[in-house]
Amino acid sequence: MFEDGRGVAQSDEKAFQWYRKAADQGCAVAQCNLGLMFENGRGVAQSDEEAFQWYSKAADQGLAQAQYNLAEKFEHGRGVAQSDEKAFQWYSKAADQRDADAQCNLGLMFEDGRGVAQSDEKAFQWYRKAADQGCAVAQCNLGLMFENGRGVAQSDEEAFQWYSKAADQGLAQAQYNLAEKFEHGRGVAQSDEEAVQWYRKAAEQGHLQTQVRLSRLVSAGRGTARVEPGK
Repeated sequence: MFEDGRGVAQSDEKAFQWYRKAADQGCAVAQCNLGLMFENGRGVAQSDEEAFQWYSKAADQGLAQAQYNLAEKFEHGRGVAQSDEKAFQWYSKAADQRDADAQCNLGLMFEDGRGVAQSDEKAFQWYRKAADQGCAVAQCNLGLMFENGRGVAQSDEEAFQWYSKAADQGLAQAQYNLAEKFEHGRGVAQSDEEAVQWYRKAAEQGHLQTQVRLSRLVSAGRGTARVEPGK
Protein backbone atom coordinates (compact mmCIF):
# COMPACT_ATOMS: atom_id res chain seq x y z
CA MET A 1 0.00 0.00 0.00
CA PHE A 2 2.89 2.35 0.68
CA GLU A 3 4.37 1.47 -2.73
CA ASP A 4 1.15 2.30 -4.60
CA GLY A 5 -0.12 5.03 -2.30
CA ARG A 6 -3.39 3.23 -1.59
CA GLY A 7 -5.03 4.33 1.68
CA VAL A 8 -1.81 6.06 2.73
CA ALA A 9 0.64 8.61 1.35
CA GLN A 10 2.90 6.95 -1.24
CA SER A 11 6.38 6.22 0.10
CA ASP A 12 8.99 3.98 -1.52
CA GLU A 13 11.10 4.20 1.62
CA LYS A 14 8.33 2.89 3.88
CA ALA A 15 7.34 0.26 1.32
CA PHE A 16 10.95 -0.94 1.34
CA GLN A 17 10.99 -1.08 5.14
CA TRP A 18 7.85 -3.23 5.33
CA TYR A 19 8.90 -5.50 2.49
CA ARG A 20 12.20 -6.03 4.34
CA LYS A 21 10.43 -7.00 7.57
CA ALA A 22 8.31 -9.56 5.72
CA ALA A 23 11.20 -10.77 3.57
CA ASP A 24 13.34 -11.39 6.64
CA GLN A 25 10.57 -13.69 7.89
CA GLY A 26 10.67 -15.70 4.67
CA CYS A 27 7.75 -14.22 2.73
CA ALA A 28 8.51 -15.06 -0.91
CA VAL A 29 6.36 -12.28 -2.40
CA ALA A 30 8.03 -9.70 -0.15
CA GLN A 31 11.45 -11.07 -1.10
CA CYS A 32 10.61 -10.69 -4.79
CA ASN A 33 9.25 -7.17 -4.27
CA LEU A 34 12.34 -6.26 -2.29
CA GLY A 35 14.41 -7.44 -5.24
CA LEU A 36 12.41 -5.14 -7.51
CA MET A 37 13.02 -2.20 -5.16
CA PHE A 38 16.76 -2.86 -5.28
CA GLU A 39 16.71 -3.38 -9.04
CA ASN A 40 14.90 -0.11 -9.71
CA GLY A 41 16.49 1.90 -6.91
CA ARG A 42 13.16 2.67 -5.27
CA GLY A 43 13.36 3.45 -1.56
CA VAL A 44 16.94 2.19 -1.49
CA ALA A 45 20.17 2.62 -3.46
CA GLN A 46 20.06 0.67 -6.73
CA SER A 47 21.88 -2.66 -6.57
CA ASP A 48 21.65 -5.51 -9.08
CA GLU A 49 23.62 -7.69 -6.67
CA GLU A 50 21.09 -7.22 -3.85
CA ALA A 51 18.23 -7.69 -6.30
CA PHE A 52 19.77 -10.98 -7.41
CA GLN A 53 20.09 -12.18 -3.80
CA TRP A 54 16.45 -11.47 -2.96
CA TYR A 55 15.13 -12.91 -6.21
CA SER A 56 17.13 -16.05 -5.43
CA LYS A 57 15.50 -16.45 -2.02
CA ALA A 58 12.01 -16.10 -3.49
CA ALA A 59 12.78 -18.26 -6.51
CA ASP A 60 14.02 -21.07 -4.27
CA GLN A 61 10.58 -21.02 -2.64
CA GLY A 62 8.95 -21.58 -6.04
CA LEU A 63 7.61 -18.10 -6.80
CA ALA A 64 7.24 -17.93 -10.60
CA GLN A 65 7.77 -14.17 -10.90
CA ALA A 66 10.99 -14.39 -8.89
CA GLN A 67 12.16 -17.32 -11.02
CA TYR A 68 11.55 -15.23 -14.15
CA ASN A 69 13.36 -12.22 -12.68
CA LEU A 70 16.28 -14.41 -11.65
CA ALA A 71 16.48 -15.89 -15.15
CA GLU A 72 16.67 -12.38 -16.60
CA LYS A 73 19.57 -11.58 -14.28
CA PHE A 74 21.47 -14.64 -15.51
CA GLU A 75 20.60 -13.96 -19.14
CA HIS A 76 21.87 -10.39 -19.09
CA GLY A 77 24.60 -10.80 -16.47
CA ARG A 78 23.27 -8.17 -14.11
CA GLY A 79 24.27 -8.73 -10.48
CA VAL A 80 25.67 -12.16 -11.37
CA ALA A 81 27.95 -13.72 -13.97
CA GLN A 82 26.15 -14.14 -17.29
CA SER A 83 24.96 -17.69 -17.94
CA ASP A 84 22.52 -18.77 -20.67
CA GLU A 85 22.41 -22.24 -19.15
CA LYS A 86 21.22 -20.95 -15.76
CA ALA A 87 18.87 -18.50 -17.42
CA PHE A 88 17.33 -21.42 -19.31
CA GLN A 89 16.96 -23.42 -16.09
CA TRP A 90 15.10 -20.65 -14.26
CA TYR A 91 12.94 -19.69 -17.24
CA SER A 92 11.98 -23.38 -17.40
CA LYS A 93 10.87 -23.39 -13.77
CA ALA A 94 8.71 -20.29 -14.29
CA ALA A 95 7.39 -21.59 -17.62
CA ASP A 96 6.29 -24.83 -15.98
CA GLN A 97 4.09 -22.62 -13.76
CA ARG A 98 2.51 -21.13 -16.91
CA ASP A 99 4.35 -17.81 -16.80
CA ALA A 100 3.75 -16.61 -20.37
CA ASP A 101 6.82 -14.35 -20.58
CA ALA A 102 9.04 -17.20 -19.40
CA GLN A 103 7.48 -19.52 -21.97
CA CYS A 104 8.17 -16.96 -24.69
CA ASN A 105 11.79 -16.59 -23.59
CA LEU A 106 12.23 -20.35 -23.62
CA GLY A 107 11.01 -20.26 -27.21
CA LEU A 108 13.67 -17.67 -28.00
CA MET A 109 16.39 -19.73 -26.35
CA PHE A 110 15.40 -22.89 -28.22
CA GLU A 111 15.18 -20.95 -31.49
CA ASP A 112 18.64 -19.43 -31.02
CA GLY A 113 20.25 -22.43 -29.30
CA ARG A 114 21.27 -20.38 -26.26
CA GLY A 115 21.73 -22.40 -23.07
CA VAL A 116 20.14 -25.40 -24.74
CA ALA A 117 20.42 -27.39 -27.98
CA GLN A 118 18.77 -25.53 -30.86
CA SER A 119 15.33 -26.85 -31.76
CA ASP A 120 12.74 -25.12 -33.97
CA GLU A 121 10.15 -27.68 -32.92
CA LYS A 122 10.55 -26.93 -29.20
CA ALA A 123 10.74 -23.21 -29.91
CA PHE A 124 7.40 -23.49 -31.69
CA GLN A 125 5.87 -25.44 -28.79
CA TRP A 126 6.87 -22.85 -26.19
CA TYR A 127 5.84 -19.91 -28.37
CA ARG A 128 2.46 -21.58 -28.80
CA LYS A 129 1.98 -21.99 -25.04
CA ALA A 130 2.78 -18.31 -24.46
CA ALA A 131 0.77 -17.14 -27.47
CA ASP A 132 -2.31 -19.02 -26.28
CA GLN A 133 -2.04 -16.99 -23.05
CA GLY A 134 -2.03 -13.74 -25.02
CA CYS A 135 1.69 -12.91 -25.09
CA ALA A 136 2.04 -10.55 -28.07
CA VAL A 137 5.75 -11.23 -28.65
CA ALA A 138 5.10 -14.98 -28.71
CA GLN A 139 2.18 -14.50 -31.10
CA CYS A 140 4.41 -12.53 -33.47
CA ASN A 141 7.21 -15.10 -33.22
CA LEU A 142 4.72 -17.89 -33.81
CA GLY A 143 3.63 -16.07 -36.95
CA LEU A 144 7.25 -16.01 -38.12
CA MET A 145 7.59 -19.74 -37.49
CA PHE A 146 4.51 -20.39 -39.65
CA GLU A 147 5.67 -17.94 -42.32
CA ASN A 148 9.09 -19.56 -42.62
CA GLY A 149 8.03 -23.15 -41.97
CA ARG A 150 10.31 -23.52 -38.97
CA GLY A 151 9.22 -26.19 -36.49
CA VAL A 152 5.84 -26.42 -38.22
CA ALA A 153 4.44 -26.74 -41.75
CA GLN A 154 4.63 -23.45 -43.64
CA SER A 155 1.36 -21.52 -43.71
CA ASP A 156 0.86 -17.90 -44.70
CA GLU A 157 -2.71 -18.12 -43.47
CA GLU A 158 -1.66 -19.16 -39.96
CA ALA A 159 1.10 -16.54 -39.98
CA PHE A 160 -1.49 -13.88 -40.84
CA GLN A 161 -3.76 -14.98 -37.99
CA TRP A 162 -1.01 -14.80 -35.38
CA TYR A 163 0.37 -11.51 -36.67
CA SER A 164 -3.16 -10.13 -36.42
CA LYS A 165 -3.46 -11.11 -32.76
CA ALA A 166 -0.15 -9.48 -31.86
CA ALA A 167 -0.81 -6.41 -34.02
CA ASP A 168 -4.15 -5.84 -32.30
CA GLN A 169 -2.20 -5.64 -29.03
CA GLY A 170 -0.06 -2.86 -30.47
CA LEU A 171 3.18 -4.72 -31.17
CA ALA A 172 4.96 -2.69 -33.86
CA GLN A 173 6.85 -5.61 -35.43
CA ALA A 174 3.61 -7.58 -35.77
CA GLN A 175 1.90 -4.55 -37.34
CA TYR A 176 4.72 -4.35 -39.86
CA ASN A 177 4.54 -8.08 -40.64
CA LEU A 178 0.76 -7.86 -41.01
CA ALA A 179 1.09 -4.90 -43.37
CA GLU A 180 3.50 -6.92 -45.52
CA LYS A 181 0.93 -9.71 -45.74
CA PHE A 182 -1.71 -7.27 -46.98
CA GLU A 183 0.71 -5.56 -49.37
CA HIS A 184 1.74 -8.79 -51.08
CA GLY A 185 -1.50 -10.76 -50.61
CA ARG A 186 0.07 -13.64 -48.74
CA GLY A 187 -2.34 -15.48 -46.45
CA VAL A 188 -4.98 -12.79 -47.02
CA ALA A 189 -6.52 -10.93 -49.94
CA GLN A 190 -4.19 -8.22 -51.25
CA SER A 191 -5.10 -4.73 -50.04
CA ASP A 192 -2.97 -1.61 -50.34
CA GLU A 193 -5.41 0.23 -48.09
CA GLU A 194 -5.02 -2.28 -45.24
CA ALA A 195 -1.26 -2.37 -45.80
CA VAL A 196 -0.99 1.41 -45.46
CA GLN A 197 -3.19 1.37 -42.37
CA TRP A 198 -1.00 -1.16 -40.57
CA TYR A 199 2.27 0.38 -41.78
CA ARG A 200 1.07 3.67 -40.32
CA LYS A 201 0.35 2.09 -36.94
CA ALA A 202 3.84 0.64 -36.80
CA ALA A 203 5.45 3.84 -38.11
CA GLU A 204 3.74 5.85 -35.38
CA GLN A 205 5.68 3.74 -32.88
CA GLY A 206 8.98 4.63 -34.53
CA HIS A 207 9.47 1.38 -36.47
CA LEU A 208 12.10 2.59 -38.97
CA GLN A 209 11.73 -0.15 -41.58
CA THR A 210 8.01 0.59 -41.68
CA GLN A 211 8.55 4.29 -42.25
CA VAL A 212 10.58 3.53 -45.40
CA ARG A 213 7.98 1.07 -46.71
CA LEU A 214 5.10 3.43 -45.96
CA SER A 215 6.80 6.33 -47.72
CA ARG A 216 7.30 4.18 -50.81
CA LEU A 217 3.64 3.14 -50.96
CA VAL A 218 2.29 6.63 -50.36
CA SER A 219 4.64 8.13 -52.98
CA ALA A 220 3.33 5.59 -55.49
CA GLY A 221 -0.24 6.50 -54.62
CA ARG A 222 -0.97 3.00 -53.39
CA GLY A 223 -3.55 2.67 -50.64
CA THR A 224 -4.02 6.43 -50.48
CA ALA A 225 -4.44 9.38 -52.83
CA ARG A 226 -1.08 10.48 -54.21
CA VAL A 227 -0.01 13.98 -53.30
CA GLU A 228 1.22 15.83 -56.40
CA PRO A 229 3.56 18.83 -56.29
CA GLY A 230 1.60 22.07 -56.01
CA LYS A 231 -1.67 20.28 -55.18
